[in-house]
Amino acid sequence: MEPNLPDVVLWSIPAFVLLTVIEMVSYRLHPDEDAAGYETKDAATSVTMGLGSLGFDLLWKIPILAIYMGVYELTPLRVPVLWWTVLLMLLAQDFFYYWSHRGHHVIRILWACHVVHHSSEKFNLTTALRQPWTSATVWPFYLPLIACGVHPAALAFCQSANLVYQFWVHTERVGKLPRPFEYVLNTPSHHRVHHASQGGYLDRNYGGILIIWDRMFGSFAAEAERPVYGLTKNISTYNPLRVATHEYAAIARDVRAADTWSERAGRVFRGPGWQPAAKAGAITAATDSTAATPASATTATTAATTLTSATTLTPATSAPSVSSAPDTLSPQAPAPERAL
Repeated sequence: MEPNLPDVVLWSIPAFVLLTVIEMVSYRLHPDEDAAGYETKDAATSVTMGLGSLGFDLLWKIPILAIYMGVYELTPLRVPVLWWTVLLMLLAQDFFYYWSHRGHHVIRILWACHVVHHSSEKFNLTTALRQPWTSATVWPFYLPLIACGVHPAALAFCQSANLVYQFWVHTERVGKLPRPFEYVLNTPSHHRVHHASQGGYLDRNYGGILIIWDRMFGSFAAEAERPVYGLTKNISTYNPLRVATHEYAAIARDVRAADTWSERAGRVFRGPGWQPAAKAGAITAATDSTAATPASATTATTAATTLTSATTLTPATSAPSVSSAPDTLSPQAPAPERAL
């Protein structure tokens, strides 16, 4: 029997709208020059991404629900929907959310989905709405719950509750809360760290409702310096289609340019900033060589190049050209496209 649970997201929409309006008005009445604040095009893109995700999620849910129901029918286990079991399911779902979220930061093909949420250089309540259109990569992380007898409808309720909770943590208008709350819960302070692009903040604070998972598994960082939001290589576009697909396009370019099958696999399944050892070493050596070249040597090299180009050397006897620099949108560039 399917549990009769409320649609948490639907019931929360009026609160989303009200809180967003209040936050916008607060910036008008009490502007903060250091805060990222609002920008019309950016906010419109975030809302568009959120509306688009609703439609695409309906498509993805059809095959995902079929898989979940198949697993649920095969397992002999059943978890009844009672007030105390719902609390336990919420706790378990938040645990698996942590690992799903972490996986979507450290595996590039998963990051291609999640990078959408981090693509804004602003941090406000509309940023919470900037959701991916390719969320079909999330479902495998929750299969253990279904296998343990959690009904797919109960899991959907827990996921919705987790999503609704995270709406309010996307703000700079709330400072640090009292220490007990900061120690246990995911708060605006913790989530500002998660969305920051500074090196010390990268890959930190994955928790959904609870921050205790980050404390337990070594991914916690407290907010200290003011965060700089966005990606380490920002995409500088408000085009929703490009926002949704830019990292997939970058992966395709890198796979096409790869020299070996192992490199192709690495471009897809390793971390977003991964480089093959040989290429990473070549980039480092070239950078060190350039930095170490004295001005006199540079002048001599330039003069020699000019002299050579004036001779009758054929292209076949010329020195090989240096490959072009990596695409600035690709996270495989020396400064990879990463964010939290």
